[in-house]
Amino acid sequence: MAINDVTLAGGMRNNLVSLQNVTMLQARTTERLSTGKRVNSAVDDPSAFFAAQNHRNKANDLGAKKDSMGEAIQTVKAALQGIDGITKLIEQAKGLAASARSASTTDRASLATQYDSLRTQITQLASDAGYKGTNFLASGSSLTVEFNADASSTLTVSGFDASASGLSLTAAASSWASDANINTDVTKLDAALTTLRANAKTLESNNGVITTRQEFTSSMINTLTSGADALTAADSNEEGANMLALQTRQQLGIVALQLSSQAQQSVMRLF
Repeated sequence: MAINDVTLAGGMRNNLVSLQNVTMLQARTTERLSTGKRVNSAVDDPSAFFAAQNHRNKANDLGAKKDSMGEAIQTVKAALQGIDGITKLIEQAKGLAASARSASTTDRASLATQYDSLRTQITQLASDAGYKGTNFLASGSSLTVEFNADASSTLTVSGFDASASGLSLTAAASSWASDANINTDVTKLDAALTTLRANAKTLESNNGVITTRQEFTSSMINTLTSGADALTAADSNEEGANMLALQTRQQLGIVALQLSSQAQQSVMRLF
């Protein structure tokens, strides 16, 4: 039906327009109450909408980096657990060497065989200390951790070769036939422990940096999210009051529309 097919009196049309405005405001208020936001689209407030969107986008980007930091922390933890295991195996090897010093030639040979078996276990443990494809106990291993969205802030964590050969642990010298042979391998075991401890400290330091940046990133995400909410959040108390006021205005508008129509209804009494 065309807009001018029905002619309304001036008072009725004014009241109708007023009711239409109230209905539109009620719809907006209802949306704000249901979403908890006073800015739901760029139409509501372009400046606040795009500023909030920018904050949320940055928070999402940081969220992805935070997840990567968490994976890096787990990778370092896997390496540290591997170092702990290798350290225990080396201490066992030193125990074998101590026992060999007071053992017979036959027993020394047997203990040397056990020592060589521990060397194999050290290498296998080192190869099993990886996490998600990265093993800091393997030669040439490294991982670059990104801390911000544009990757301008990073930390590169480097590993080391923790296998028996990487720690310079060779086969038992002359099957430990003499104390000198045993002392040679004990010196190598002590050097291996020193290497493990030094690298463990480096990894722990890197882990501390990553953990600190992860916590900072969490705080930044919360700050950005809170900022976005502050730009767009609705005041539920205010919107509730608005809804009550609009409902009252709607009722009054209906009454006014009825009153303004009485002039036209009086014409019917002429017939």
